[in-house]
Amino acid sequence: MNSNIREKQGKIASFVGIIVNFILAVAKILVGVLFGALSILADGLNNLSDSASSIMSLISFKLSSKPADKEHPFGHQRLEYVLSMAVAFLILIIAFELLKESIGKIFNPTQLEFSFIIVIVLIVSILVKFGLFFYNRSVAKKINSEILRATAVDSISDCISTTAVLIALIVGKLTGINLDGYAGIFVAFFVAFAGIGVLKEAMSILIGQAPDEQMVDDIKGRILAHKEVLGIHDLSVYCYGPNKYFASVHVEVDASVDVLESHELVDNIEQEFFENTNVVLTGHLDPIVVNDQVVNEMRVKVASLVKEIDEKMTIHDFRMVQGAHNTNLIFDIAVPYETKLSDEQIKDSISQKVKMLGSYKVVCKVEKQTV
Repeated sequence: MNSNIREKQGKIASFVGIIVNFILAVAKILVGVLFGALSILADGLNNLSDSASSIMSLISFKLSSKPADKEHPFGHQRLEYVLSMAVAFLILIIAFELLKESIGKIFNPTQLEFSFIIVIVLIVSILVKFGLFFYNRSVAKKINSEILRATAVDSISDCISTTAVLIALIVGKLTGINLDGYAGIFVAFFVAFAGIGVLKEAMSILIGQAPDEQMVDDIKGRILAHKEVLGIHDLSVYCYGPNKYFASVHVEVDASVDVLESHELVDNIEQEFFENTNVVLTGHLDPIVVNDQVVNEMRVKVASLVKEIDEKMTIHDFRMVQGAHNTNLIFDIAVPYETKLSDEQIKDSISQKVKMLGSYKVVCKVEKQTV
């Protein structure tokens, strides 16, 4: 998606969030103060924090759209994740303050005055927040915005917490039991839960989480669509912000083909990604011997033995080098991160299996990969 269009749609969603949440916050805070309802006051403060979050979103879309410069050659889009973390900390601070006030309300309860005005305000708030949830989720999906996705999750959690406040109010009216403080605690914990979720997601992306499986499949499919490509391995994808990815991959080609021709193939693949996707791809040329029957047969046998250890393991860069007493089988093993075997256990296991084939010595390197 064009960065200008993304920024415009993100700003509109942020403005909507600022205005709607501010109106809800004012209404709830006034009602909470007038009728002495701490849980409603707490819910209003939560909406006020949502308005502040939308302001952060607005700032985020403005700053992250700045073009790359000398100090930041990959652009500024990761600022969206940094500001998402700031929003999360703001939410957690408010949750902590609400929790303290609510506990105090339990030990020092005050009479809660029931009013249909409160009921109307809470019902309207629930309906409006449901609408914001669907709106923010739709825009977030359209422009791939982590901060709007977090806002959508926060909106649905607000619906649940406001519903809890409404139930507590009605139960208190019917039974005479004051649940205001307990409802406030529920709201505080729900707000904190939402804040922790936003914080974890933003931190995970900044640390460098694994790429989406669909994206990996799309990258592999686009490369393997070229009939000259025999295979790929060591695919790594790096996220530098929403819709901004860099990737590197080893492209296997026939070693007998002229190197300039193969190099042109990789150049064309890189250019294709640049023009048609949001991935900047760097390909590494990896010549493979395909016309040596002995090497090909041994490659298949070793690959099969590796599969016996773990079905998800694969081999690449396979070579055979004749030594004085043994033939060295040199290759890399791609291992999924979830395997419970150590590198040495994998090497020992494959060495034992290969010994059964003859006078061969395994010289292999174990590589943890997500693909």
